Amino acid sequence: MSEYEFDTLAVRAGIARSQFNEHSEALYLTSSFVFDNAAQAAARFSGADEGNVYARFTNPTVTAMQQRLAALEGGEACVATASGMSAILSLAMATLQAGDHVVASMGLFGATQQLFGTILAKFGIETTFVPATDPDAYRAAIKARTRLFFIETPSNPLTEVIDIAAVAEIAHACGAILAVDNCFCTPALQRPLEMGADVVVHSATKYLDGQGRVLGGAVVGKKVIVDEVLKFLRTAGPSISPFNAWVILKGLETLRIRMEAQSATAIELARWLEQQAGVERVYYPGLASHPQHELAMRQQKSGGAIVSFEVAGGREGAWRVVDSTRMISITANLGDAKTTITHPASTTHGRISAEARAAAGITEGLLRIAVGLEAVEDLRADLARGLAG
Repeated sequence: MSEYEFDTLAVRAGIARSQFNEHSEALYLTSSFVFDNAAQAAARFSGADEGNVYARFTNPTVTAMQQRLAALEGGEACVATASGMSAILSLAMATLQAGDHVVASMGLFGATQQLFGTILAKFGIETTFVPATDPDAYRAAIKARTRLFFIETPSNPLTEVIDIAAVAEIAHACGAILAVDNCFCTPALQRPLEMGADVVVHSATKYLDGQGRVLGGAVVGKKVIVDEVLKFLRTAGPSISPFNAWVILKGLETLRIRMEAQSATAIELARWLEQQAGVERVYYPGLASHPQHELAMRQQKSGGAIVSFEVAGGREGAWRVVDSTRMISITANLGDAKTTITHPASTTHGRISAEARAAAGITEGLLRIAVGLEAVEDLRADLARGLAG
């Protein structure tokens, strides 16, 4: 369906109707599939026959979600996983081995930092974290066995914007692949594969679902890489459930509409926050004050729906703002239709060291807002109480 526009792909890609000719995508809640005979069973298990085998790695509902997301990202293939973190783990285990080296941007989501810096290190995989927006730092970090560059743009929670094309060129020059976490923008606002990335990873839990209902993840990109991820998933089993895939599949239908609406509210909120006396700094790519504003406007269709800001008074001041809200949800999740607020230093990045937080710019006064679909007037009023001191 490559001839269709984004909005058409969002509601039509991946549809394969059953004998009942249903209009909505079917939900196949089954753990296994029946074969016509022993020869067919053998052919399915060997891969000679591409039919369904076992829901750990083949399911029509999951396939539909994978095909739709691949179409929206412009990727050759997609593998859906149980969560965003399982997508990153699956990619790493499929492409790396003991002795290999990873170059990763600083300021990654806390769990991603833990995965590369602690868990993979136990298996002999070394990671060098570099300043996110410095191309020379990526180049200088290369080692003889550098196999993977991993970046998150915009970053969580400071919304640093990385030049994808520049990092892709650096990665490819040393024979490595570039993976981009596209969670904050989604393909509605940014398509990293078109800028040279080899694969994109998603926490589908966030904007792809869009209503905070289920967990899911995905790896999208070049088929040769995605096929290796599928081999790992088939054996290790960090699989998405068909129900979760179905929910995300339906969420994709409204992805662009939601992202544009939430981004429009986010820029209004960010501009308002810049004018508040209790706010020391606002981080939002759509603002002219953002250090990578020009790059963001070239790579992204808008500034996105994440607004982070620092308040006076450190943790005490930040917690006062959080605790003063009456409508905004106090939760670390993002990408929901409901606006959420969190204090990264004590939640999403609370498990990494104080030194790592400092290096990533995660201060005690930092707050992250994931803007939902409420009226901007109500969001301003909810934040104003805590900012007034």
